[in-house]
Amino acid sequence: MTVLEPIDAYPTQRIAGFPVRAGRSLPFGATRVPGGINFSVFSNHATGMTLVLYKDGAAEPMAELPFPDSFKIGGVWSMTVFGLDPESVEYGYRADGPGPPFHPANVLADPYARLSTGYGEHRHRSRVPLDDFDWEDDRPPRIRHEDLVIYELHVRGFTAGADVPAPGTYAGLVDKIPYLVELGVNCVELMPVFEFDETDNINTGQNYWGYSPLAFFSPKASYAATGRHHMQVDEFKHLVKELHKAGIEVLLDVVFNHTGEGDERGPSISFKGLDNATYYMLTPDGHYYNFSGTGNTLNCNHPVVRGFVLDCLRYWASEFHVDGFRFDLAAILGRGAGGELLHNPPLLESLAYDPVLRDCKLIAEAWDAAGLYQVGAFPDYCRWSEWNGRYRDTVRRFLKGDLGVTGELATRMLGSPDMYARRGTAATVNFVTCHDGFTLRDLVSYDHKHNEANGEHNRDGDSDNRSWNCGHEGETDDPAVLATRARQVRNALLILLSSWGVPMILAGDEAGRTQHGNNNAYCHDGPLTWFDWDLAAANAPLIRFVRRAIAFRRAHPVLRRGAPGGVSWHGVHAWAPDWSPHCRLLAVMFDGGGDDCVYFAANTHWEEHTLDLPAPPRGLAWHLFADTGAAPPMDAHEPGTEPPLADQGRVEIGPRSVLVLVTHEREQS
Repeated sequence: MTVLEPIDAYPTQRIAGFPVRAGRSLPFGATRVPGGINFSVFSNHATGMTLVLYKDGAAEPMAELPFPDSFKIGGVWSMTVFGLDPESVEYGYRADGPGPPFHPANVLADPYARLSTGYGEHRHRSRVPLDDFDWEDDRPPRIRHEDLVIYELHVRGFTAGADVPAPGTYAGLVDKIPYLVELGVNCVELMPVFEFDETDNINTGQNYWGYSPLAFFSPKASYAATGRHHMQVDEFKHLVKELHKAGIEVLLDVVFNHTGEGDERGPSISFKGLDNATYYMLTPDGHYYNFSGTGNTLNCNHPVVRGFVLDCLRYWASEFHVDGFRFDLAAILGRGAGGELLHNPPLLESLAYDPVLRDCKLIAEAWDAAGLYQVGAFPDYCRWSEWNGRYRDTVRRFLKGDLGVTGELATRMLGSPDMYARRGTAATVNFVTCHDGFTLRDLVSYDHKHNEANGEHNRDGDSDNRSWNCGHEGETDDPAVLATRARQVRNALLILLSSWGVPMILAGDEAGRTQHGNNNAYCHDGPLTWFDWDLAAANAPLIRFVRRAIAFRRAHPVLRRGAPGGVSWHGVHAWAPDWSPHCRLLAVMFDGGGDDCVYFAANTHWEEHTLDLPAPPRGLAWHLFADTGAAPPMDAHEPGTEPPLADQGRVEIGPRSVLVLVTHEREQS
């Protein structure tokens, strides 16, 4: 390492051979300044702090610099060190204090590190990123909530099995942007990309999903083709820029309810060793509250931790141009230091009104692992949307053919006004499947979870999946079972894409991806969880069906934000819906005026029915967009080319099938 002489204008003293001066307390983290680096770290309870410097990849420190007492203001230790080459230095801290969990022998990662080494024995060391990325004229798409079609994907899993130059990376995902554009999605929700320990699992040795963050400001190094060269920041920025060029927004799945340090049995990597009592919710006897189900819970409404979360999200919004965030187990963000539910949670309010985050989409997973379920009641401040778990459960029950569900499905398809009437349909993110649980193919192929490969004797994962195997558990060659499954998959997708609100599709569902009944595949990084591109080629008809269904939704605003006055309900007979508990048929006409009129019917009965159709409005004619009860391949028509119905007064709907009609001008005889 080249030691550069400091600029003469800066008064300095020397510590461990390096010229230094008292630093600036803010911003926290390591920041480049003229001639050096400013280091600032918070600890309210430490009695001493030491900056530990390493040459790039070296096993032993090249220097350790204790912070003089005069370099401390309040609970913040700050020091500017001159003569460092930011591109070849790694750093950490030793914190001394009144007993455990302070262990001055441990070198701790900087909570505000903008870059983490991410690899090997020294993977938790902190670094200083370059700041020279050319965003050109990047502009966020700013897509309205109701116009979004969200596609939830795992950065590595989406391309790890793909024929691209850098599979499993941000760069690999760039190569698959044309696929996303062709499919028609306009928003990707990336599963966690904050740096985490992907080996943190005692059963399989793999932590694939990433819901155990350690360096919240640092993009995951191993997701970058350039990660070993510490260029993951630029590579991720390039991904965002290219997605924006394609008209696709970027949401990050963020985890602020816990960290990867676990409980008192877990490692001390950063937060524990710097200020355990500030960062975590602790019981009166010093143990960890575990509302996250992972061993610890971040004390998010403590003013310091709240500031940390805000700083982190502002950084990703401003420096990485991301368009929004989905918050894992967000109900925890409304708890106080003792786990109590706060009436006006400071963090949630701050996020809603933050000026930097004003245009970012905020989506809550409105429950936690301790039983708090706030779907429809999450503190929203007229800003927050929610993963609508009740939508998921209702659609699944309806698809199975459960009794007494038809009326609730009608409510869910109209944007769940029983929960979101005040907030509007932008508040509900509708989904049938997500990373957590069965894939869509497995939802129609398994009655029970099959998680034996997770090493927990099939005890992990949700046992209440509301799934139906269509007559056979798992893989089969039975053509009747396979035909039913094919219909059910398409039924689910048509219901989802015909509902008001924000639809979210799990990556791979459009290609028939399976996890062979594993509904908790967080600990598998391999073909079980990767997008199978060979399967995608084999299932091209299903992908085409999904592409056309998305295009149909885009072509008809009435399916995205129609006026309630334009909705009419029907049954076997037009204008006569059957809301009785035994009914398994739902039919609705969405009329947006002009030629924007759609008739949707879903039949989960095992018998076909003849439907009397309402007369199409304004002298128009009914045309067929999709009929999942038709003979294979059960395709949908390209929007705008739908053929007219021969009989404008009635239509057959097959068993366990969905029918979608649209109006066009009548053909002249």
